[in-house]
Amino acid sequence: MQNFTISKQFFKDVWYLTRSYWQSEEKKKAFFLLGCIIALTLGIVYMLVLLNQWNNRFYNALQNYATDTIFHELYVFSGLAAIYIILAVYSYYLQQCLIINWRKWLTARFLDIWLKNKTYYHLQMFGKDTDNPDQRISEDVRLFVEMTLGFTVGIIKSFCTFASFVVILYSMSGPLVFSAFGHTFTIKGYLFWASLLYSIAGTYVTHLVGRKLVQLNFIQQRYEADFRFAMIRLRESAENVAFYRGEAQEGMVFKERFKLLMDNFWKLVNKQKQLVWLNSGYSQIAIIFPFVAAMNRYLSKEFTLGSLMQVASAFGRVQDSLSYFVDMYSSLAQWQAVVMRLTYFGRHMQEVSAEAERFHVDRFATSTSVSAEGMQINLPDGTPLLQNLNFILNPGTNVLIKGVSGSGKSTLLRAIAGIWPFVEGKINMPKTEELMFIPQKPYIPLGTLREALLYPGTKPLGDQELKQLMHTCQIGYLEDKLDLVADWSHVLSVGEQQRLAFARAHIQQPLWLFLDEATSALDEETEAHMYGLLAERLKNTTVVSVGHRSTLNQYHSLVLRLDKEARTVHLEKL
Repeated sequence: MQNFTISKQFFKDVWYLTRSYWQSEEKKKAFFLLGCIIALTLGIVYMLVLLNQWNNRFYNALQNYATDTIFHELYVFSGLAAIYIILAVYSYYLQQCLIINWRKWLTARFLDIWLKNKTYYHLQMFGKDTDNPDQRISEDVRLFVEMTLGFTVGIIKSFCTFASFVVILYSMSGPLVFSAFGHTFTIKGYLFWASLLYSIAGTYVTHLVGRKLVQLNFIQQRYEADFRFAMIRLRESAENVAFYRGEAQEGMVFKERFKLLMDNFWKLVNKQKQLVWLNSGYSQIAIIFPFVAAMNRYLSKEFTLGSLMQVASAFGRVQDSLSYFVDMYSSLAQWQAVVMRLTYFGRHMQEVSAEAERFHVDRFATSTSVSAEGMQINLPDGTPLLQNLNFILNPGTNVLIKGVSGSGKSTLLRAIAGIWPFVEGKINMPKTEELMFIPQKPYIPLGTLREALLYPGTKPLGDQELKQLMHTCQIGYLEDKLDLVADWSHVLSVGEQQRLAFARAHIQQPLWLFLDEATSALDEETEAHMYGLLAERLKNTTVVSVGHRSTLNQYHSLVLRLDKEARTVHLEKL
């Protein structure tokens, strides 16, 4: 990976990520909050100017042993400090309000894009270079919003501080007169120029030392996410790993990924150590530098003690504002890495969506039957899986899809469902709301058992009816756990999950029900009961099943047989 630098493209990327919110329906509220934050920031800078002037009066009073003036200035300081604290607190509070609103809106937008047109599914096929979309949406959005607003306010404050104190520093420092090479030179406002050169030198050296931090932060975030994902995957597949006794292999994967993480982390630590050396020395020298630079005027009695302290304070403020990049370099590097990841993720989702549309199939949701005309289903690498498909599945006639393993039975269902993008040709379908697909291992959402049964939640059902249906589908023993929150995909066996999926079918009552080996984990008796319930309770539903068992023949009238060698299908009577 190349070394990254702040460039014009970077600012374009920042604008790409920010403009949507600031042009959204929440823009009035956002601009109001930002305006208040800027106003408070200007107020804080103004209070710093007043405190700088207070330095002059107070230290002059100390020098002159003016007791009344000293105590009066202490009272003045208390008032100024109180106002400063109030401004600082509400500036922080309003920044957090804006961060919360912005993050909530931007997260919702990324979620909508991720879920729209099944982009989350297509990313698995086209988006192999996009790692951990969950982290992009949860962690990177938060970091982007916090850092973007923080840096914006920081730059505004630094600019205003510089503009305010440079006048004080320039006017008070006076001219520096010195002779060199037989000539006399005069530098007006020399303390200002000294602070400017000091800050530029520190910024440049910091950039040379810390520029690799962007690359290292980018890689570190990826390694952290990969390591976390590996552990999450083990947790979700704990039983399978336990059966295989694969702990040693899993441990090797964890340790290998953790080693990559730690190796890069040590590179980060060493680079940060260099920055700490630089920043610590830079900040410590900055404390004494203005006194050294202004000492000649104080010792020649051109400055009072108050003037010296005011100049030192002004020098510190100017130097701080000019050194903002130095102090924040590490964070700036992290910010750039976040912007790169989030921008790439957003644009890659758009590319994936466009790539999916490249594989075109004409879908018409105006038919009462399911029919294909000249349809071809390809593998992701472009190899034809099934070609020249022409068939009609009429309502009221149950169909069994059969074929040897690898012939494309499940992929054909995906193509009919519209989630397999590598399809060409024409397909006529009933309306989407009239269809329901049940995979071999049903999806169980997080939440209560009730929510799992009613998923996707489009048709609610009363408690009594729900419990009766659970008994009918042979999971009635779970009725007292309807409102229990648990990881049901791990609590329930695959057989229980399949019976739960049949209960969903009775709740949704689709006109077309597609079952992809939906009874593979059930014994033949239970399978017969499940199909018998479909015939009894869903009389208007046409069932299309994928399966290998001969016991399924009795529940279907036709078989759609897939020929793996010829890559074609044949519709036959059973």
